[in-house]
Parts: sequence; structure tokens; C-alpha cells
Amino acid sequence: MPRLHSLELLPDDEGQETVRAQWQALADAGLPSQLDHRGATNAPHVSVVEADALPDAALDVARARLGGLLPVTALVGGVLLLGEGRVTLARPVQLADDVVRRVLAVRVQVPERRHLGWVPHLTLARRLERADVPRALEVLAGLDAERDAGLELRLTSLRRWDPDAGEVLDL
Repeated sequence: MPRLHSLELLPDDEGQETVRAQWQALADAGLPSQLDHRGATNAPHVSVVEADALPDAALDVARARLGGLLPVTALVGGVLLLGEGRVTLARPVQLADDVVRRVLAVRVQVPERRHLGWVPHLTLARRLERADVPRALEVLAGLDAERDAGLELRLTSLRRWDPDAGEVLDL
């Protein structure tokens, strides 16, 4: 699979810790987790767009439409399973309509984007065997349910991952 350029919204430190605790709980249970991704740039995030390349127009629109809007509050809900065969385990993220409109304004600037629709989410694990899904759900349910119910995250920064240069740039 090619390494894709991406634009991502990142939560504040508290939000990072909350998501990383979920990664850790899955890893402690012997399940796949985003902790398995050893890259220095690995961080909880909501992808705005992924593609083989990001046109300058997309970066300009992202700076203008999203950069000045931050921080924004995101509501984190239940659990999503994405994909077929082995699945990606994620938490859905709800954002205000204005944020969604601004993200879509960025995405239309990238005609060769990876996914045509946008499902805002925080990835917890990739390549999870379907047979392990019930155990993963049990692990997540075992976390402080009160803390995770109606969890709000503050998305505070916008970054670009450039795999060709091997660098992350804050926008």
C-alpha cells in the first residue's frame, strides 16, 4: 500500500491521552492497536483527506477555512468497523455542520483522494480479525464508561503528513 499524504486534525494533550489509553488497553489485551504503529508521527487524529499528492490549492483552502477555525469541539461516539476481512476499529467523531462544510471544501480540492466520502473518526486499531471484534469491544467497554460516554475532544491543530519528505508540518 502506498504511503499517502494527509491532512489531519489533532486533539489537545488531554484528548491525545484519552485516545492513547484506548490504544494501550487494546495492546494490553494482546489485540492490534495503533500503538503497533511505531512511526514518530503516529498520533491520534481525524483525517481530513488522504491522497498520493496534495495540491497546493487544498493546502491553501485548509489553512484559510480550517486553520483559523480551530479549536473546535468534537463529540466522540460508540464504535465503527471499517473495511472488509480484517477491519479497522474506530470511534466516530461528530462535528458541527460548519466544520464539516469546511472540511468538504478542502476535500473537493483533492480530486484523487483515497475515499470519496468522509467518515470522521479516530482509529483505534487496524487489521483487526473479525473474530477478535467482540473481545475488542469488551476491552473498550471495560474502560471508564462514564468518562467515555459523550466524550468531548478539542481538536486544536491541523497538520500535513508528507511521506515523500518524511515530515509533519503544522498548518
